[in-house]
Amino acid sequence: MSHQSDSSNPSGISSNKITDIAAAHDDDCGDARASERTADGDRRGDLKGSSPTNREPYNCITTSFKLLRFGIDSLYLSYQGDLFPEVQERLTKLKQLAQNPEADQQALAQYFVAGHIFEVKDKGSSVFPYVLEDGAFRIQLSRASKQLPMAYVKLSSRYLSSVTPEQAETELRGILNEIGILTDSAHVSRLDMFADFVSDENMESWGREAWVTRGKNIAAYAVAEQFTGWTVGLGGIMGCRLYNKLLEVAESGRDDMFPLWQAGGWQQGESIWRVEFQFRREVLGQHGLVDLDRVMANLNGLWSYATTEWLRLTIPNPDDQTRSRWPVHPLWGHLSSIDWETDGGPLARSFTATRLPADKRIFALGASSIASYMAKHGITDYSEGLDRYLFDLYNHLQTGGQFMGLSAENFLLEKVRVRAKGFNTILNLSAEEEKRQALERATAAYRMASSGD
Repeated sequence: MSHQSDSSNPSGISSNKITDIAAAHDDDCGDARASERTADGDRRGDLKGSSPTNREPYNCITTSFKLLRFGIDSLYLSYQGDLFPEVQERLTKLKQLAQNPEADQQALAQYFVAGHIFEVKDKGSSVFPYVLEDGAFRIQLSRASKQLPMAYVKLSSRYLSSVTPEQAETELRGILNEIGILTDSAHVSRLDMFADFVSDENMESWGREAWVTRGKNIAAYAVAEQFTGWTVGLGGIMGCRLYNKLLEVAESGRDDMFPLWQAGGWQQGESIWRVEFQFRREVLGQHGLVDLDRVMANLNGLWSYATTEWLRLTIPNPDDQTRSRWPVHPLWGHLSSIDWETDGGPLARSFTATRLPADKRIFALGASSIASYMAKHGITDYSEGLDRYLFDLYNHLQTGGQFMGLSAENFLLEKVRVRAKGFNTILNLSAEEEKRQALERATAAYRMASSGD
């Protein structure tokens, strides 16, 4: 890491801050807050005091605060290397299948590797023409080039709630090793660090002037007159979001988060807020944090820089025009004190690399369809309505299949295969491949029978 301060550095990080800030993270309130722990004792370690300006305490005022979990929410990695020629040829054909107007051909646009059923997208970009996606990874691949990475990969937040970043990278590297030759370690293009917490603070009780930051574009948001959160610096090389996570989960359907929050001490009825910092490659690279191993070794320094140098939530003092002297808000004192060398909370116990809609949404669509059918035909009897709906649905499938030379069953199955491609649940095979595999199974069974096994 460079030790030179450069006025052209858009992040404004002094050269040795990332690795050294955490070491200077003590103040006079440290002993008082060192004894604070979450409901499960030592799991998160001590919450040591910190002051982001002149190392003086903000007056030791405490506020209700319960840390639920913290970790990496978004991770983008890039890899230098070269695709195997046969893989590039296959991906070209699969992309053409994805662009085919016929549904049965679209359904075959899948790439199976290392246990993952990836959907092959019909579109890419001039830089990364091939895109593979499932519930764990979105992998963008380039043609042979010395200037471009072979792969640019987004790891899903749902996947990162079930494994550590290091475990995720190991699995990803195994996939990439099967489709090309890697020539370097994983480089971090973007990293989002988060902390979920419960607090009795009114998150809209302060104005924009309370944020003392090197970023720009401070904004507050509300939906239907309900305050939802703040953003600072988004669109730049570094940004922050403080937002109502429960409202966001209601939109995204991430029900898998609730057991993790409950394990951290969350109780029904409590609001959950998330603070999240986004670090782009420019910020990381300027300070020697390029590869994943080095980034992961410096999480404490990154968090300390983000919460004490780049951004602070303060208690404005109208009598003091020097904003750097304004005391830190008690909530920010807790957040800036998180120790990233301690356990960030439990991981989800199960994960499948699928992209599935919630059953509730599927049933809602089905119920709406049946209700519309019954209302159209003036049917109020449940059994009659359901029977007639299913009968007419079969006729609809049969009519649709006739134009394609398919039975009603196969016409529906074709739609299932297309959906399965998007959900990453079923590996679709061409008719020729199904016959080949059936022949292989029959041959294997015959050999076993002949040998007497």
